[in-house]
Amino acid sequence: MKAMILTAAGQPLVQNDIAKPAPAAGQVLVRIHASAVNPLDLKIAAGKAAHARMPLPAVLGIDMAGVVEAVGAGVTAFAPGDAVFGMTGGVGGVQGSLAEYAAVDADLLAHAPSTISLREAAAIPLAFITAWEGLVDRARVQPGQSILVQGGAGGVGRMVVQLALAFGAQVAATGRPAQRESIEAMGARFLEQAEGEEFDIVYDTIGGEVLDASFRLVREYSGHVVSALGWGTHSLAPLSFRAPAIPAYSPCCRCCPAKAGRRTGRSCARPRGWWIRANCRCS
Repeated sequence: MKAMILTAAGQPLVQNDIAKPAPAAGQVLVRIHASAVNPLDLKIAAGKAAHARMPLPAVLGIDMAGVVEAVGAGVTAFAPGDAVFGMTGGVGGVQGSLAEYAAVDADLLAHAPSTISLREAAAIPLAFITAWEGLVDRARVQPGQSILVQGGAGGVGRMVVQLALAFGAQVAATGRPAQRESIEAMGARFLEQAEGEEFDIVYDTIGGEVLDASFRLVREYSGHVVSALGWGTHSLAPLSFRAPAIPAYSPCCRCCPAKAGRRTGRSCARPRGWWIRANCRCS
């Protein structure tokens, strides 16, 4: 089969012929129709993702959608001809989706929605998992809560906006003026810059100074700040008198199932997320 191969970090991908995989027990052979390109894919290709390394040469591509070609022993949830999608590889030595076929663990797949194309389905998995982990698993969003999404027009931001609305929350989202129409079309209140308000949950997708600003926007005592880009050093001083919970987490949590080649039943086989109380003195 044909595949796009990365031979060295930062170098162009090269098309080559490699052996077509066969599904082992518990695996599904998928003929890939679409492969998404996430910022994390680009970082892996550039050798700048220490938390999601891929031994080279490698077939990259974390997200995919396609049609089941064959199933291995013990697989009952899928059958040949099924349209599927998932976050299935491209990290930790597991073949990615930039190829004609991939043999992937059945637990990493789901039936693709019939209301969208496979190309659209391929763009969902990583961004949706990131949004769900922060908003639902960590911040425990509830109906009626006020949510601010920093960067509401981005891939993860759009998922957070739609998830929060589906949970019955009141959602505001920041963006550039040119993004106002797309943010409001999802049902969120557009803000070019958030200031002078308090929110029950602030979900940051930008990091840096925007994450710092998010600390001043969260509701006292009961609020939560979540960041999908919590790299770097940040001062918690603005939180000293607000005492919210900060469900910060490492992006590597989202990759653990794919790195292991299987679903663990949790977001990560060994979670690296943590909770911080701003008025706590324990480490």
